[in-house]
Amino acid sequence: MTLLAVERIKLLTTRSPWWCAAVTLAIVIGFAALITGTMETDAQVSVGSSQFGYGFGLAVIMVLAALSITTEYRFGTIKTTFLAVPNRPAVLLAKAAVVALLALVIGELAAFGALGVSVLLAPSADLALNSGADWQQVAGIGGIYALTAVMGVAVGALVRHSAGAISLLLIYAMVAEPLVQIVPRIGDDIYKWLPFNVAEKFLSGDGAARGASQAGPPLSTSTLSPWLALAYFAGIAVALLTAAILVARRRDA
Repeated sequence: MTLLAVERIKLLTTRSPWWCAAVTLAIVIGFAALITGTMETDAQVSVGSSQFGYGFGLAVIMVLAALSITTEYRFGTIKTTFLAVPNRPAVLLAKAAVVALLALVIGELAAFGALGVSVLLAPSADLALNSGADWQQVAGIGGIYALTAVMGVAVGALVRHSAGAISLLLIYAMVAEPLVQIVPRIGDDIYKWLPFNVAEKFLSGDGAARGASQAGPPLSTSTLSPWLALAYFAGIAVALLTAAILVARRRDA
């Protein structure tokens, strides 16, 4: 419990998490306002269209998570942490838990804030959360942000340099993973199992929450059910964090 409190204090007494939180909220809610405001009629606005900007907010969460660990390596405070708490796995687990919890809160605020803005701008639209698909599309964003934050902490611990870790995360999620689809013959088969494509399956499923407009990122090509998709995404996050812990135990701080 003390270790969690220490990690919470270290995280929330720096400015970068607050800036990242503000930027994430502004992006996700701002996109909701933009998409809703440009629809020709309220009937085209849906629960899914209100969450159009979550992927851009996800990129900021990656930055937040990576900075939470790489900044300690940059300024050498990680050495003090490991001297005070020689149990390195416990340190990384505590940091991942705190960052994931913050990402969860940011994700939920952003998702429900985006839905609220859409309700204000399109009061006659069908934006009630009437089904499990609707709830997954909105409330599920916090869970995806939390698991992505765990990945960000893991990659940051492995790379240990802010620019390198952030570049690796963003290039993979925004560029490399989508480009896999253009690989001849095997690209589509590989893409079905890539993490962020699978995460989209959990959020949007078969697109039921998007209504007639189908506004939002492309639907996932994963063949998993939504809840299996979430378990798969969580498994990748745990695997990355496990790798980071094993490497941290073996090398110097």
